[in-house]
Amino acid sequence: MVEHPQQQKISVEEYLKLDQTSEIRYEYIDGYAYALAGGTAAHSLLAVNMIHLLNEQLQSGPCRVFNSDMRVQLSRRRYVYPDVVVSCDVADSEGLNEILRSPHLIVEILSPTTELYDRVQKFSYYQELPSMQEYMLISTQRQMVEIYRRNGATWTYRRYYPGQTVELESLDIHIPFTAIYERVRVPIDDDEFLEE
Repeated sequence: MVEHPQQQKISVEEYLKLDQTSEIRYEYIDGYAYALAGGTAAHSLLAVNMIHLLNEQLQSGPCRVFNSDMRVQLSRRRYVYPDVVVSCDVADSEGLNEILRSPHLIVEILSPTTELYDRVQKFSYYQELPSMQEYMLISTQRQMVEIYRRNGATWTYRRYYPGQTVELESLDIHIPFTAIYERVRVPIDDDEFLEE
């Protein structure tokens, strides 16, 4: 979750130093550093579930799953911390690497305060990355998963609900919808909660 930016513009070098020396993490967009706020239990549990599910299916091959500790470089003047990232570029998974440059899949867990930003602005940044193939949005307000897929020069959209199987086509991964929300208290619809 992104808080208000610092008041004055800073250079990329100043941002990287700030982000590396501060106890607070910052995203950097066009000269401004934005502090990241904490999330809810549902937000955290959904991210943990996705990391586990993706890691389980990507045991062989070059693709690796990263949590929100890894900074992603979107351009020379934009750096963000997605909730979950899969990169299939071996250079991204080198031990001392601090910046992912070739995300293949990005997962954002939506919260009321960041949903518009994640859906519109961040998605427009992600679309500019040549390596980016799929963008997954997971709702914390009701059980719903959305996937945007690169299809040549365009992006297609698919929404998933309870009882379906979520497909990450670019990674050849199929995930039961219920596994994503397992043990997470999120409404199925406006009036109902799932408790496992």
